[in-house]
Amino acid sequence: NLFDRVLDKFTFTGTRACGIKDGLRSDGSFRMTNDRLDYLWNEDAPADWFVKFPLKQCADLFGLPYTGVIDRPDLQAILIDECKKLNPDFIQNGNPVVSYVNKEGKGNGVTVELADGSEYEADVLVGCDGIWSAVRATMYNEEIKETSKDRMKRQGCTYSGYTVFAGETIIKTPDYYETGYKVYIGPQRYFVTSDVGDGRIQWYAFFALPPGSKKAPSGWGGSVRTEQSDPGENLVDYVKSLHEGWSEEVMTILDSTPPESVEQRDLYDRFPEFIRGWTDKNVCLMGDAVHAMMPNLGQGGCQALEDAYVLTECLEATKSTENIEEALQEYYNKRIVRVSIVQFLSRLASDLIINAFDTPWSPHDDLGKSWKSYLTFFWKPLLQYVIFPFQFAYLYSYYPSGSMGELPAQLEEKWRKEHKVSAEKQFE
Repeated sequence: NLFDRVLDKFTFTGTRACGIKDGLRSDGSFRMTNDRLDYLWNEDAPADWFVKFPLKQCADLFGLPYTGVIDRPDLQAILIDECKKLNPDFIQNGNPVVSYVNKEGKGNGVTVELADGSEYEADVLVGCDGIWSAVRATMYNEEIKETSKDRMKRQGCTYSGYTVFAGETIIKTPDYYETGYKVYIGPQRYFVTSDVGDGRIQWYAFFALPPGSKKAPSGWGGSVRTEQSDPGENLVDYVKSLHEGWSEEVMTILDSTPPESVEQRDLYDRFPEFIRGWTDKNVCLMGDAVHAMMPNLGQGGCQALEDAYVLTECLEATKSTENIEEALQEYYNKRIVRVSIVQFLSRLASDLIINAFDTPWSPHDDLGKSWKSYLTFFWKPLLQYVIFPFQFAYLYSYYPSGSMGELPAQLEEKWRKEHKVSAEKQFE
């Protein structure tokens, strides 16, 4: 079934060590250490890990499968195939929606215009066409990708203040099987690595740079990979130059990455529409079209899936086209609070790491002496015992399937054996 097919492509990260590491003090050996405060009085105590995330504990609290990742193309292929089993012609590519017009009268549907000029009639139009949504542009009378002169605003989105470089490599680090997701923090930037299965590690380097600081191509989301600004520049060397003095763990990952695989994008997000809403009679928005969010919590795609589930429930209970408008409004009412909280938490995570975090203070060296270093040090117990438990518990708190009992642990145990076999084949 669908659940089994998704798990076949899934990589569990939440049952392994995940959290924040010190980008300068991690000793370069990828060692597994604790995140206690004993390094304050013991000079020999390791300070590699700053705070670990309680992902497994939060999943166990609700009896749900553990946090993990799946390649978006794999997930899309599975969903498309399952939908084709219900209707072989359900999807048409290469001819996107460009606008729509609601018909006169309640429950009479909507006329949809496609890029080739053709028109379709439908009862409902769902605008799930991404951050630069044409459906959204029609609903709110916007221009697609309309950008302010300073590039800080773009079709209802605000530039986050950060650009991100990303790459992927195959490497067997000493902690490969023991860690899932790591965030290395340091001055004005952070570096993220995640196991994505089959021996692959994806990394993301976040920098506080002005919008349009273009260095690398961008091929995210299946879009056309644009030209590199300087074809002769080694992008791995460029990213390394921005991490001078950082842990050898960061350098090891970067050194194993093919320079031609590095991509970049400026990060924009948008607050959910409280005033204008997400609906226009027989039309509604979902996902990035209405609540694009920062990637720190990995919730962009997840919240879109939750949107789809709730919208399906609302429409399934609708027995007449005359009630569609009320059903779409009910969908908005059910989603607006949770989405707003998750979007806020995602943005807050980025802003805190860049603007309020630095190398934590330690009495044993001079690596963290700024006011942000002292602030980061004092953040530790609050993050460890209050903020992160609340944050991850809240993300898990929507579970219409109910508790799955012992099944998540059984699934993870089976996956762990298969994961090692597939990874070792790549490491050979």
